[in-house]
Amino acid sequence: MLRKKIVLAQFACMLAFMLSGFRLSEPRQAERRNAGADSGQIQAQQADVCVYGGTAAGVIAAYTAKKMGKTVVLIEPGGHLGGMTSGGLGYTDIGNKYAITGLSRDFYRRIGKHYGKFEQWTFEPGVAKSTLQQYLDEAGIKVIYQSRIISAKKSGAAIQSIVLENSQKPNAQTNQTITARMYIDCSYEGDLMAKAGVSYTVGREANSQYNETIDGVQLMHGHQLPDGIDPYKTEGKPESGLLWGVSPAKLEPNGTGDKKVQAYNYRICLTSDPANRVPITQPAGYDPARYDLLARLIAKQPQRKTLNDYFIWSKMPNNKTDINNRNGFSTDMIGMNHDYPDADYKQRAEIIKAHETYTKGLLYFFGHDPRVPAELREAMLQWGYPKDEYVETGNWSPQLYIREARRMVGSYVMTQAHCELKEVVKDGVGMAAYQMDSHNIQRIVVNGMAKNEGNVEVSASGPYPIAYRSLVPQEKECTNLLVPVCLSATHIAYGSIRMEPVFMVLAQSSAVAAVMAIDSKKSVQQVDIARLQARLKNDPLVNGKTPEILVDNEDSNVSIKGNWQPIKKGGYGPSFLASSENDQTGGSVTFTPEIAAPGAYHIYVYFPKVAKPASEIKLSVKTGNEVKAISVLEKDIVVEGQTSGEWYNAGKFNLPKGNASSVNISSEGASGAVAADAVLFVPARNSN
Repeated sequence: MLRKKIVLAQFACMLAFMLSGFRLSEPRQAERRNAGADSGQIQAQQADVCVYGGTAAGVIAAYTAKKMGKTVVLIEPGGHLGGMTSGGLGYTDIGNKYAITGLSRDFYRRIGKHYGKFEQWTFEPGVAKSTLQQYLDEAGIKVIYQSRIISAKKSGAAIQSIVLENSQKPNAQTNQTITARMYIDCSYEGDLMAKAGVSYTVGREANSQYNETIDGVQLMHGHQLPDGIDPYKTEGKPESGLLWGVSPAKLEPNGTGDKKVQAYNYRICLTSDPANRVPITQPAGYDPARYDLLARLIAKQPQRKTLNDYFIWSKMPNNKTDINNRNGFSTDMIGMNHDYPDADYKQRAEIIKAHETYTKGLLYFFGHDPRVPAELREAMLQWGYPKDEYVETGNWSPQLYIREARRMVGSYVMTQAHCELKEVVKDGVGMAAYQMDSHNIQRIVVNGMAKNEGNVEVSASGPYPIAYRSLVPQEKECTNLLVPVCLSATHIAYGSIRMEPVFMVLAQSSAVAAVMAIDSKKSVQQVDIARLQARLKNDPLVNGKTPEILVDNEDSNVSIKGNWQPIKKGGYGPSFLASSENDQTGGSVTFTPEIAAPGAYHIYVYFPKVAKPASEIKLSVKTGNEVKAISVLEKDIVVEGQTSGEWYNAGKFNLPKGNASSVNISSEGASGAVAADAVLFVPARNSN
């Protein structure tokens, strides 16, 4: 009898222990048995944190959770690691480097190390992929590739488990069940979010819904077709039908909401290196009629005879490119993706293949169609697919640029007002700074002419915080899910937030929050925001090392002498200071850090682009009682990519504890304008 009581007591203790660790879900073993019975699957895995989507954001989320001591499973529906970051988007959309923090910033530092620089924001796809793989190798994370979600099982508002099928050969007998305590959806499509029954939207809100002005239908001038281009197969005859790519939809009033999605495209990596070049040949399914509208555009503007007139042709290292959409007819396959967000996997595959055929056909058209001027054809023939990129997929990117698909309607919605700093959230766990950006959404007939509709390019007011609440669902819908990619934002706010570096920042924040929720046995909605913000600030690389110290011109530990004018755009952070190009009074700005851990630091000074810059700038670095003078030449500051300026390496210095060290920027004797913006102190022991 006593033995029976002891066994019962042990069982009760065991049961209590299991339940205490799974406040948000039922015991894993029970779920594992149930999933096997329900789905016919023969494999099962369990972890503390499940990350869905092997995008750059997914890599950072998985790495963060693992480095914080949790077990992690990382799932990628396809075979490609890194999403768009390694999928051709090497000309990074930054907006303002100040907004990029933590492991996201570390990624671009690692890219810089590869190319022999402090940071680099332009890179080859293969370099990005291998850099992301570094994180996984360091954390000991193996990706589950070619596995896509087909269902999610919940208990109340908590996800218990998800079921995956093989993406290439679906078969119920090979399905896998993943059981986790926390889930992070880092996919571009938000498939885990949708399967979990979380509210989301697709398309554009009406301006009236959130009191916005540039959401909904927008007929603007950007990336527009010029007046006078006939949309009909036989010019002047509507009865002949519309040219390929022109929709019969009518133009709705400005600001009208709809379910249409901004255009997708491929960010194309080509090379001009003959030794590394694969010729651009006619793709299967090529139809020159798809480019009839483009032929009319070319004929309309005979003065445009360079590839840059029709593409954003950005040069990457080692003679490669990141090619993006430009002007009225380019790489965007306008209007052909509206069904994609909610399509099944088969239909999505068809849409992706159509985009690939269209884009390869576009490149072939420019190189071979007689309607293209000889200069353009000859220029295109100098380029080809790089032999050393995407070797598993025929030297073509496996990642279509899904600019926008589903967007969660979560605990809080980011809107145009946040981008314009008219509303500022207090629970920020990341920042955005890019312009409010939407590519065209449809190509229609307006006043008898072919016109593109949907393009928006309006500047944000500066770096602005993104609410933690926009990363989590409404608590009644799901308590153990975070969504840093398909986050809760209106179409136009999402257009500012949806940049790869920002996704990585939000993914790190989501992973830290997931770990905190597990440790505190709370829902993601109940995470202590102040503690979350402090952890992100105090341990930005999730390694426990002393964080770098940034002193910005707007900080209180900056002293200003002389006549310096604040400039609100184009610097690092909200503003920078600039002297007049004719000012000979010899003003100066001194940046004084508070050094908590004495030791060796690398010091970097940020110099933004200014009109008529001084050819030489005087710096001085004070380290305790010693002062070192440094002369910075304008030619030494080389700015590359979509960035306002560049970090200048002032050197390595031993800094004592406290505020006995400083960096001084002087305008004395300058031949032009001098900028004083930000200074960075990076602990040398943090450098590899």
